[in-house]
Amino acid sequence: MLGPFAVSKTFYITTPIYYVNDKPHIGHAYTTIACDVMARFKRLDGFDVKFLSGTDEHGQKVAKAAKDQGISPQELCDRNSKNFRDLLGVIGASNDDFIRTTEERHKVACQALWKQLEANGFIELKKYAGWYAVRDEAFYDEGELTKNADGVLVGPTGAPVERVEEENYFFKLSAFQDRLLKFYDTNPDFIGPKSRFNEVYSFVKGGLNDLSISRTTFSWGVPVPGPKGDDPKHIMYVWIDALTNYMSALGYPNTSGDYAKYWPNVMHMVGKDIIRFHCVYWPAFLMAANLAPPQRVFAHGWWTVEGQKMSKSLGNVVDPNDMVAKYGLDQIRYFLMREIPFGNDGDFAEAAIAGRINGELANELGNLAQRGLGFIAKNLGGELPSPGAFTAEDTELLKAAADIIGPVREAMDKQGFDKALDAIWSVVRAANVYVDRQAPWALKKTDPARMNTVLYVMAETVRHLGILMQPFVPTSANKMLDQLGVPAGERTFAHLGYAHALKPGPLPAPTPVFPRYVPAGEAQAPKPPKGAK
Repeated sequence: MLGPFAVSKTFYITTPIYYVNDKPHIGHAYTTIACDVMARFKRLDGFDVKFLSGTDEHGQKVAKAAKDQGISPQELCDRNSKNFRDLLGVIGASNDDFIRTTEERHKVACQALWKQLEANGFIELKKYAGWYAVRDEAFYDEGELTKNADGVLVGPTGAPVERVEEENYFFKLSAFQDRLLKFYDTNPDFIGPKSRFNEVYSFVKGGLNDLSISRTTFSWGVPVPGPKGDDPKHIMYVWIDALTNYMSALGYPNTSGDYAKYWPNVMHMVGKDIIRFHCVYWPAFLMAANLAPPQRVFAHGWWTVEGQKMSKSLGNVVDPNDMVAKYGLDQIRYFLMREIPFGNDGDFAEAAIAGRINGELANELGNLAQRGLGFIAKNLGGELPSPGAFTAEDTELLKAAADIIGPVREAMDKQGFDKALDAIWSVVRAANVYVDRQAPWALKKTDPARMNTVLYVMAETVRHLGILMQPFVPTSANKMLDQLGVPAGERTFAHLGYAHALKPGPLPAPTPVFPRYVPAGEAQAPKPPKGAK
């Protein structure tokens, strides 16, 4: 079986659309940075990439919040959607589009999908009674309910539920149990990580109920299309509205153009709390409309802060603006992708962040680049020297730097960001060992020709590392490449390998790329004596 995205050279990646009643926090930044790293990686690897983010703007919570503030729902959406659009700039996202569910193109797509589901016989109108949580915008079965400490009946998320009875349109989800299980069996890479695949498979195998897909108790949403226009009573319920955004941005229901180009070579990146909607409801909707399901959905974990769950009451919700201002953008991007296997839960702790910044970015990668380029600037007049004959040690390091794209690519195709960085760091550390052993500062006196070769090998290794690190730390990696004089058009993965090696000649003046992080109020550690290791 073909692995993810092996079929073509297009790649479409999406964040969830973020709910406008939320305020951007580290969880939103995490998902979007992961998508951005994937998008940048694929572009550098020769793919035609489309990267989408956006906001989910309909529903009862939005209508209520707007009413409480004395403004229209559209005004509230316009204001709050901007916060998420601004977040993209704060975290350096390279998205190509931003979809809002209040846009006309989205309404057109939702209504077209609805009509197709209806024409194919998968929508019916019936009365419904069930337990509904406004906060989650979800119905729960009796068996999923418990009472909290105050004796209030709540769903599995802790959200209070209320008994609701109304006439709704239903999607015949129960008809798709066997088709979904067969789809999972033949597409084992559809859901990542494997633990989430098992969770979804078990849920579907336990049986599926038909799904309520409209509401009559509020009006802020996409109207259900009727035979003579919009149905005045019903609006589409959140998931058939929200999920369709991934096709709205491709011009659906027009199935030529971007839709034909990118669908279904798509990856949806989501939090683990919404995996059921993306891995059960969404492929069922698409199957019912005779459309191909997405190729992959990956559900990441959640972050705690210094060991505690993030919550407004604890006052520990991490603002992306604050964390970027405090630690640096590339430093935060690196930490989030490096600290834990993507898919696991993680802890956002200052000691861990400082350890990654100082121990890896500053002391290992930054020091490797700075001491080599600094030595060239100070001792060779800023001229990259021509190498002599390569020794076995030289060839071994150059080959490791050129070949590392293989395991990095393999890890990235499974969203193993930490494993990709592990592979890159194996070269970073090998290069530092190489420099320590070769000691160009000593060769300056004993064998200047050998010193030139060592410095060239070190610079060429840094070129490879700079190219490979661009998806993770784009500003810093490009600064490294600037200092090596690498032309802007020669920074893709096609330029890895010695065939595209650096040309000897003058280099720009080097400056440190990764400064050490020092907590506020602490002084910088004194520099070690000259010659100290």
